[in-house]
Amino acid sequence: MEEFDVVVVGGGIVGMTCAVELRRRGARVCVMTADAPARTTSWLAAAVWYPVGIGGSERALSFAQESFDVFADQAERGVPGVRMIGTRMLHRRPLPADPWWSTAVPGFATEDADAPFTGSWRFSVPMVEVPMYLPWLHERASELGVHVRTENVASLADIADRARFVVNATGLAARKLCGDETVQPVRGQVIRASNPGLAVSVRDEHNPGGHTYVHPRRHDVIIGGTFERGRNDTAPDPGTARALWARATELVPELREARILEHHAGLRPVREDGPRVELDRRLVPGREVVHNYGHGGAGITLSWGTARETAALIEHAWD
Repeated sequence: MEEFDVVVVGGGIVGMTCAVELRRRGARVCVMTADAPARTTSWLAAAVWYPVGIGGSERALSFAQESFDVFADQAERGVPGVRMIGTRMLHRRPLPADPWWSTAVPGFATEDADAPFTGSWRFSVPMVEVPMYLPWLHERASELGVHVRTENVASLADIADRARFVVNATGLAARKLCGDETVQPVRGQVIRASNPGLAVSVRDEHNPGGHTYVHPRRHDVIIGGTFERGRNDTAPDPGTARALWARATELVPELREARILEHHAGLRPVREDGPRVELDRRLVPGREVVHNYGHGGAGITLSWGTARETAALIEHAWD
């Protein structure tokens, strides 16, 4: 017998935004998660709004724009862990045209930069400190009446009798749960350091040594990063850590006054064709599954936009 209208599988940022959005629209919702918030992939994210690696489709822009607007509003309202942060993207090649996502960002501008850089983009975007925000999101869901259960789901068919709709927000686990082998792990290693007074996020994507970013949070700094396809290990590599630190301190010399606090590595759920957000009536006989996975490194950036699309797909199918 159906207990709920929707079961959301996955308790990270994507799953929880779906749960909150669906509950706001009146659905009876249960979230099933294999991990506590601190053990989700979301927890390790640097979590600055930035549409990395997802192409420039009209749909992607819509998802990113909606998420930007929600986070900007939350920052204004003082939601825990959310604030706007100034960002500087440095270029080593001839300055390209404005990126496809720039229309979503008020005040986007190009500026000169000192050698070895050819110029920069300057903009302000939402930053989400996941260790503060994800617990708030769980609390908000609970206040709205969402049920959250810690349970490992081996098959989506196993929970089909609990609700008419299942939302598959399982990230990398979607590879097994719905047989999507286009979902691949892309390993990212980061450093968490003390904040010596930094207030601006800095990116150097074409550093000869590798992609480099420095994202200051209120009390610490997240330094990255790596994009290692096909690696499943999450033990930080000492050599990679040294290289990250060297690039970061060259980019932002003030970091030399910081203390390294922790090293982390996590796996981004990258999908060849970008995020999958669609209704599936074939996977589980007699039930409707809405997939919402494959966000790669843009989970925060697309979260509220894909949650609203998920809710809209369910509302349409309900009729």
